[in-house]
Amino acid sequence: MRYAGRLAAAAIAGVLSLAACGTDNNPGANDAAAAPSGDASGAALSGTINAAGSSAQANSIAEWTKQFQSANPGVSINYQPSGSGAGVQSFIQGTIAFAGSDSALKEDKGEPAQADARCKTGKAINLPMVTGPVAVVFNVPGVDGLQLTPANLVAIFDGKITKWDDAAIKKDNPDAKLPSTAIQPFHRSDESGTSDNFTKFLAAYKWPYEPAKAWPAEAKGQGAKGSDGIAQAVKSTEGAISYVELSYAENSSLAKAKVANGSGEFVELTPESAAKTVEAAEVEGAGNDLKLKIDYATSAAGAYPIVLVTYEITCEKGLSADELKVVKPFLAYMASDAGQQALTGLGYAPLPTALVGKVRTAIDAIS
Repeated sequence: MRYAGRLAAAAIAGVLSLAACGTDNNPGANDAAAAPSGDASGAALSGTINAAGSSAQANSIAEWTKQFQSANPGVSINYQPSGSGAGVQSFIQGTIAFAGSDSALKEDKGEPAQADARCKTGKAINLPMVTGPVAVVFNVPGVDGLQLTPANLVAIFDGKITKWDDAAIKKDNPDAKLPSTAIQPFHRSDESGTSDNFTKFLAAYKWPYEPAKAWPAEAKGQGAKGSDGIAQAVKSTEGAISYVELSYAENSSLAKAKVANGSGEFVELTPESAAKTVEAAEVEGAGNDLKLKIDYATSAAGAYPIVLVTYEITCEKGLSADELKVVKPFLAYMASDAGQQALTGLGYAPLPTALVGKVRTAIDAIS
């Protein structure tokens, strides 16, 4: 994993210094992050965390796991990147302590009530933890700096634009030498929060299908499983286009398109341009449930519009004692300054300052 060696010492050092330089006034959350080698009583941490879900956050979880287990040799963290839908179901079934999901628990599927029932003595909460910009990636040899409007993306993924030299694409790329190559759109074959967020973006621009974790059967394209599968499919298929998290796009050296936001500005995807969209997100959840509403048609200057926020879904109350003693400090480390700063070297963006403060407060309330 890129930058891991350089980040390792900095991450642990940052964690140990958090008590002196936290970014908010929540001593409980910062203390948990500041002392990852022990629980609130000062005893050495030990135990096992079983978790699963979003493959979008797999690289961040792997880095956090390495740092946390290095500071806590008695802890074992097992995270399976099974996809957001599978992770949520595993959490509801009680087989894991937390789920990673690229979308919050869905009311229309009855997930909040089912997750609350799993927690028994409390409610399940959605904790935003990772800003994962979603790149539109393509494989068109000789074409660089491709610019795509949301309307053209809708038409491509609905099979209405089928050639790379289509007039609608040429209009926004007058200097590009676009070939007549057939466009090969790829989508996730498994239920994915990345698909959920990408189709929500498309829906803001007259996508004719309901946004969902499962790609609509009526839409065009070929399926590939997981973020790794999408990256590999695009890399090996001339004419391909798809959507994948920035970390996977960069790890696979895939070309990324500039995408127009609500004001018509074509924006290059960077952690900073994606963060501008998350900053404007509205908290829809109540109390310590921090479900967000993202404006995929944002007109904010310099804002890249296709982002996902990966949530860690767990119980505010109701974890077993064995789960609680390890899960709470691990979540606190994720939300710490060091944990969030580690994201930038991995193709993610840290949470905005105001939001990460709310996440720390919510973690501190877990009992």
